[in-house]
Amino acid sequence: MKQLAARTGRTVTSLVDEALRQMLLRREAPPERQRFEMVTFRGSGAKPGVDLDDTAALQDLMDERAAP
Repeated sequence: MKQLAARTGRTVTSLVDEALRQMLLRREAPPERQRFEMVTFRGSGAKPGVDLDDTAALQDLMDERAAP
């Protein structure tokens, strides 16, 4: 890198800046998100107040339903 900078009359920092800029410009755009639809078999989906991101709370709810 130092040799290239010396050969081209530039600083190492300017070479790194240019390389980073070019890399960021070449990055591919992220893929488009697809719509997700939750399939339910009975009822109308998750009950109010149910947080699908809280696995511990979900497990507690399922355990309560399974208890005799």
